[in-house]
Amino acid sequence: MVLDKRTKLHFSLLVVVIAVLIWSVIKPAVFWTWVAEAGPSVVALIIIIFTYKKFRLTSLAYWVIAILSILTFIGGHYTYAEVPLFNWIKDEFHLQRNNYDRFGHFLKGLSVIVVREILIRNTPLTKGSWMFAISTSIVLAIAALYEIVEWLSTKLPYAKKATEDFLGMQGDKWDAQWDMSFALIGSILALLILSKLHNQQLRKVTDKQSK
Repeated sequence: MVLDKRTKLHFSLLVVVIAVLIWSVIKPAVFWTWVAEAGPSVVALIIIIFTYKKFRLTSLAYWVIAILSILTFIGGHYTYAEVPLFNWIKDEFHLQRNNYDRFGHFLKGLSVIVVREILIRNTPLTKGSWMFAISTSIVLAIAALYEIVEWLSTKLPYAKKATEDFLGMQGDKWDAQWDMSFALIGSILALLILSKLHNQQLRKVTDKQSK
């Protein structure tokens, strides 16, 4: 079977993501923290693989999914508070905390591209201000749900170490609010910067489907 250029790109992204996943699961800092952090991405990847033929996303959406998957696999392997590069940044610039989780939540705003695509292709909503508002609201809602799940994890018995690593507050009582804010800012910037490119790719996808 001959693969087109777009399919080859998607397959290459999948290979890279799986390679990072395999590395990530080998001797993680705390196994149950890895499960909590990487588990949702693994489930999402399985769904994406099995629905690839029926509902193929744009290449930009797959780039976003790949980046966010790798992000969570790295965080799961080291725990978000102990990612080495950000520990170095913390020490070098005399920061109070490892900011990988802040960086991660900011990048998770990129998921708005995937949300936007699903809405455009599966609902009567059209591109414009309402799409902008609803897409960013969904990303913010997901970020808030994630913070609720983190809070609920603190109520689990016999999981103190894994829960602390999963929660990743690093002594900041406003950690949840910061995380949600960064996700919202990231989603707004993603739409402002990437919407034009996303629209171009969406047109190509819809044109192929109509033929």
